[in-house]
Amino acid sequence: MSNSSSISHFLLLASADMRQLQLLHFCLFLGISLAALLGNGLIISAAACGHLLHTPMFFFLLNLALTDLGSICTTVPKAMHNSLWDSRTISYTGCAAQLFFYMFFMSAEYVLLTIMCYDRYVSICKPLHYGTLLGSRACAHMAAAA
Repeated sequence: MSNSSSISHFLLLASADMRQLQLLHFCLFLGISLAALLGNGLIISAAACGHLLHTPMFFFLLNLALTDLGSICTTVPKAMHNSLWDSRTISYTGCAAQLFFYMFFMSAEYVLLTIMCYDRYVSICKPLHYGTLLGSRACAHMAAAA
């Protein structure tokens, strides 16, 4: 007989034991997530619909808004669910998936911010070569790499 154990759920520490504070926590996260969804949605719609905004900077800003939405949608809904339904567990696979996707979106944001810095560097230091260095194909490749 072997001595083994497996982890199926993690217990989360309660942020508050009072129901009013849990509802306040839910409303706070709901407000923050709706503000982030609205702000990123406005950036996405402006960059996608505005024909004057079809430049590399706004293309990367659109991708940054999309990755920000992805990172928000990985963690906040579970926190809102836990505070609304007074549950204090998360499955092992759910925690691993949240961690994977959150790290994926955060690393994509860092890479996109680095690419945006390169975009500004080229536009300031090499303005005559801007069109050749950052064409639409190069921007798409850099965004896909992110």
